[in-house]
Amino acid sequence: MARVDMTETEDGGTPGDQGSASRPAARPGGRFARWLGGWRGDRGIWRRGILLALCAVLVALVMVFHADIPNRVGNLGSLIETFLPWFGLSVPLLLVFALLRRSATALIALLLPAVVWLNLFGGLVVDKSQSGGDLTVVSHNVNADNPDPEGTARELAASGADVIALEELKGDMVPAYEQALAAAYPHHSVQGTVGLWSKYPLRDARPVDIRLGWTRAMRATVAAPAGEVAVYVAHLPSVRVKMNAGFTANQRDDSADALGEAIAHERNRRVVLLGDLNGTMNDRALNGVTSQLRSTQGAAGDGFGFSWPASFPMARIDQILVRDLEPMASWTLPETRSDHLPVAARVKL
Repeated sequence: MARVDMTETEDGGTPGDQGSASRPAARPGGRFARWLGGWRGDRGIWRRGILLALCAVLVALVMVFHADIPNRVGNLGSLIETFLPWFGLSVPLLLVFALLRRSATALIALLLPAVVWLNLFGGLVVDKSQSGGDLTVVSHNVNADNPDPEGTARELAASGADVIALEELKGDMVPAYEQALAAAYPHHSVQGTVGLWSKYPLRDARPVDIRLGWTRAMRATVAAPAGEVAVYVAHLPSVRVKMNAGFTANQRDDSADALGEAIAHERNRRVVLLGDLNGTMNDRALNGVTSQLRSTQGAAGDGFGFSWPASFPMARIDQILVRDLEPMASWTLPETRSDHLPVAARVKL
């Protein structure tokens, strides 16, 4: 019968244990080191991932040349510009695929969209707000079907704003807003479906024709303690994405041009535009307006300030734009019973 030798070895184990005893202990990061070592010995890292690299270059080109994408077919250019900041999500997504494919070519190509996105939007990520300011303004599309207009008005008044602009006012709900805001805002004017409430006296309140056939824009002079300011309130036509028509924004574009013309003829150099423009600052269709005014969010905001839809904001289509005023801070207010978030800004005259 075979005899099993249980003699101890010099290190205190048995001969049968020598195989396991001789294995090196697992080191932290060992798997990562082996994975990295596989890259160094892999000659295919430059040949793989060509398609991923092309996707990265394409994303970069779209962001760089977005203004050159034509609007002739379904307003494609404006649609892309509306959601342009979200193109940055392609960078981490492509990064994951590039790592899984072990493609050095794709990793290097990813530098292009990353640098372009940072150049376009990196400044929005940094908090640029400052203390001080002479006038705090709020703009809110309250939603024509808002089930609690009084509560919405009270929440807006609680912000402490000096001036509040409301859009999408339904005729039979106007008294509810007037009653809820009367104590804090003794001066107000409603023109069509937009209105302006102010702690300071208003004069020259009148509708602004934006080529719709009914009133969705107005202007008034606010006699603030630091000086008079021309305040415009506007609600540009809505846009839709339809399978058979693309981005239906032609009516919005015509109204934006009309609003830009009205602001160009404004005699008061100090101008504030509050409203739901149904477009972002990147959308070339709003150039008639944005070429004359600057965004408070871009100049003094913290983050992108997305305002729509309120449940999961994806775009800033509610704007506060100024001329000859210094933006000091810009932010969004908490959600109300509307499908938009209120937007606020503090400016220095």
